[in-house]
Amino acid sequence: MNILILGAGAVGLSLAARLSKVADVHAVCRQKHADIIRTKGFKMTGIWGEEISFFSCGEEIPKDRNFDYIFISSKSTATRSICEQFADVIKGGEVISLQNGIGNEEIIAEYTDSVIGGTIITGFEWAGDASVHVSVESGPMQLGRFPSGMDDSIQKLADTLKQAGVPVSTTGNIKGALWSKVLYNCALNPLGAIMGVPYGKLENTHAWSIIERMIHEAFMITAAEKVQLSWNNATEYLRYLKEYQLPNTRAHHSSMLQDLAARKKTEIEFLNGAVVQRAKGYSIDVPYNAFITAQIHFMEDLKTKGN
Repeated sequence: MNILILGAGAVGLSLAARLSKVADVHAVCRQKHADIIRTKGFKMTGIWGEEISFFSCGEEIPKDRNFDYIFISSKSTATRSICEQFADVIKGGEVISLQNGIGNEEIIAEYTDSVIGGTIITGFEWAGDASVHVSVESGPMQLGRFPSGMDDSIQKLADTLKQAGVPVSTTGNIKGALWSKVLYNCALNPLGAIMGVPYGKLENTHAWSIIERMIHEAFMITAAEKVQLSWNNATEYLRYLKEYQLPNTRAHHSSMLQDLAARKKTEIEFLNGAVVQRAKGYSIDVPYNAFITAQIHFMEDLKTKGN
């Protein structure tokens, strides 16, 4: 099996390392990582095990090579530019979005008719160039045909991932899985970034009251879009978040905090910003999500423009 990973950062390179044991993999990544991987290998530590892996990688795709599956694992802010850059390779291919937020699959669907949605709730932290520490995991990767359904192609990919040692499950309701992850990220990611604290600190009564309101607003959008979730209402999800998800990622720092520290554009428009944009279409008022989105954009401007 031939697998291509586009926009390979910490997530994509970790996935490439695992898949390289059972498939032919090529990862498109920054040259500084590729140079190290070719000579010293990719170093992984943490809950996925400790190992050094060698696999094909670089800033370009090898010519005259066909791929059975194409992962896009970049930040959501880069989805369209990646699709534009590699449009000829993506066209007609089985393309899997393994990214944060809502809207990536819709963008990819403009370039291919075969889109697989994916979620992964695992902490991948850079430990240096071409070195990643896998810190936490709140559940297996989920894969499903976008916008809904299951088929043999998805099952074949899932079987390959399992052989590579990647926890994975399949679903006929990938939109529900995507929104489930978005709820988690909307609740914790931006507030953790604004306050500069690990997720465990957000149990504070004042912080939690903000989270409650953002989640209740998000559930109004999932109801309007008839998204099937595992929880009947926002109260049920908030209990699950507090009793299960938050304890499992208590020490984790927001990826948005890391983006702001690195003066990078965040994924806020694919998280709380996506809630705000969809709310406009239904004439639903979502003031808490609107405020948190504006606050992150303000912080982006402070970091990147200095004004």
